[in-house]
Amino acid sequence: MTPTEPASEPTIFERIIAREIPADILLENERLIAIRDIAPQAPVHLLVIPKTAQHRTVAELAAADPELLTELVATAQRLADEYADGDFRLVFNSGAGAGQTVFHVHAHVLAGSLAEGSLAH
Repeated sequence: MTPTEPASEPTIFERIIAREIPADILLENERLIAIRDIAPQAPVHLLVIPKTAQHRTVAELAAADPELLTELVATAQRLADEYADGDFRLVFNSGAGAGQTVFHVHAHVLAGSLAEGSLAH
């Protein structure tokens, strides 16, 4: 599969966006959804996910739609302002070797003391 080919099965994020799988949705607009991570690695661990499944990694998103990437980062800041006094880490896993397990670009918004462990998704 080339990076721009869609996966044969919907990702968990596509299923959350379609409301097939429940999630704790914190923010949603026409282009993005933000949810709480179900296996948090920090006191605040949120995910910001573009609604399009077109981009598997942050590099693909940056090349194809820099405005959406900008909106994603601004949304991460907005969430950090609301849930973590504005301080946060923004993590993108890109590729299986970097811990990416869901090949639909998404950002981890982390704040507070980070727990030991993986940020795989």
